[in-house]
Amino acid sequence: MQISGSTVLVTGASSGIGAALARRLASDGATVGIVARRQDRLAQVLADCQAASPQSRMWVADLSDVDGAEGVVLEAWDTFGHLDCLVNNAGVPMRRHTTKLDAETLDWVMRVNFTAPARMTMAVLPRMLERGSGMIVNVSSVAGRLGNANEAAYSASKFALCGWSEAIAVDLFDTGVKVRLVNPGPIDTEIWDLPDNDDPLVDVPKVSSEDMADAIVNAMEGDAFETYFPDMKAIIEMKTSDPDTFLQGMADMARAAHR
Repeated sequence: MQISGSTVLVTGASSGIGAALARRLASDGATVGIVARRQDRLAQVLADCQAASPQSRMWVADLSDVDGAEGVVLEAWDTFGHLDCLVNNAGVPMRRHTTKLDAETLDWVMRVNFTAPARMTMAVLPRMLERGSGMIVNVSSVAGRLGNANEAAYSASKFALCGWSEAIAVDLFDTGVKVRLVNPGPIDTEIWDLPDNDDPLVDVPKVSSEDMADAIVNAMEGDAFETYFPDMKAIIEMKTSDPDTFLQGMADMARAAHR
């Protein structure tokens, strides 16, 4: 799709990847709608977007309320007249050992990371199909292709988003609505420091939110269904070809981190 002149709704836009992406899209000539829970921080991002794209708007919403999430995307469509693209970027981390998880936490992570994006897509899809064009961009994670230690709930939600993205891409293959799946690796955002999460098992190099935003824009403008950034596809292929070795290595890493 062409960014300039398009109308894009970005969730999880008060910080990190979503904020960087919203600013990048606005600077490239898009009208941007932004969604997040934190009104003060969202307003700062909106001010930056409106400096380049005055028609940009914001919606304050907690996407764990999936009925409310549906309402937001439909209100954004009505406000702008249409949406060329929905970017499902909002997500919550959950680094917690499986034995310490509870049902309420699991349900919350699944609602924010999978159910809300799916419901927002289902809400807006009939309008995109009637219009004959549109794009759904789902920002998942490498953890949606690898079962990470201490991240059972998070990986489950991101695996679900990856599977959903693949299936709807097939269902929509011969329509004017395109699907893009973006799998970030370690990105330098506040996700690593949020409360109620265990410390990361290892300290790994991280790329900036701005570089990740550039990768998402490239995915939107390109033809490929799936994008990894940084490029960790070889690790995914290794896991798929030899899952037992992958599981052993992940378990060894977790044991070493707890010594």
